[in-house]
Amino acid sequence: MLQGIIGYFESINPVLAALYATLFTWGLTALGASLVFFFKGMNRAVFDGMLGFTGGVMVAASFWSLLAPGIEMSPGEGFVKVIPAVVGFALGALFLFGLDKTLPHLHVNFRETEKEGVKTPWHKTTLLVLAITLHNIPEGLAVGVLFGGVAAGFEGATIGGAVALAIGIGLQNFPEGFAVSMPLRRQGFSKRKSFMYGQASAIVEPVAAVLGAWAVMTFQPILPYALAFAAGAMIFVVVEEVIPETQRDRYTDIATLGFIAGFIVMMTLDVGLS
Repeated sequence: MLQGIIGYFESINPVLAALYATLFTWGLTALGASLVFFFKGMNRAVFDGMLGFTGGVMVAASFWSLLAPGIEMSPGEGFVKVIPAVVGFALGALFLFGLDKTLPHLHVNFRETEKEGVKTPWHKTTLLVLAITLHNIPEGLAVGVLFGGVAAGFEGATIGGAVALAIGIGLQNFPEGFAVSMPLRRQGFSKRKSFMYGQASAIVEPVAAVLGAWAVMTFQPILPYALAFAAGAMIFVVVEEVIPETQRDRYTDIATLGFIAGFIVMMTLDVGLS
């Protein structure tokens, strides 16, 4: 089945492929958010384990799907070969750092007094959605850049690797959708409104993917930088947001095991499908 999916993506326009792939990841976010119709809450241990899984997937994807191919396709030898990865990684982390400091948001397991970004009267609901949206910007960008790299014919960029990345991101989007919808439900929002906010947090992924694919196809020399940029942004999100969110309760060991599981799953997908 997976080979059939890979074959299909090879036969269509790469920008369209990036769009379809991130519509899939968005769909899994919506699927996670839909759990609000069936459950009144989630066990905190399960929740922290799922967040840990998210972090593991993002870290593994940053290396196996982004940094390693980016370094492989960079020109030169020795220290020269790693320059695009260094520059792109730093810029990606700084980009998310800037968004983190300016965009008002509130992490899932944090108190309202711990909201970040510029001061705003926005409701907690909006701040929670914006926090998860921050996660999704580099994820969508990563998928789009990888599909664009395939279209540009860069060695090291493969359809299988791009599909693997989309599957991994989709898997970790599932708990993110639930992470938004369930807190809103506990605040008194209707099930429908909680679901709508939860799935909306991933709407940025198809947009970022299409822009990433288009940019790489138009300006081909930027691909190694773009791959590392997405990796830097994802690692920043993991260290600054995902991991701290799993360390707020007594289930830190479960979160750590979830992280390991997510890393293994993403590594296996990437190596197996590339």
